[in-house]
Amino acid sequence: MLFIRHFLATVLIRQPIEVLFSWLIEKSDIQKASKVRSTKGLNLHVYGRLAVAFISLIFNS
Repeated sequence: MLFIRHFLATVLIRQPIEVLFSWLIEKSDIQKASKVRSTKGLNLHVYGRLAVAFISLIFNS
């Protein structure tokens, strides 16, 4: 019984997180960071793409 409850809790939490990351990858193309050469550049790439994705979510809804 405890296993089933744990499994259901995991499924209920995991599915929305997977949907969020799927949406982020689709909207921001965040995985194209192959030419980034430094940690600072990677941070700029990731946070810039996230900002654009969320701004497009706000204004295109």
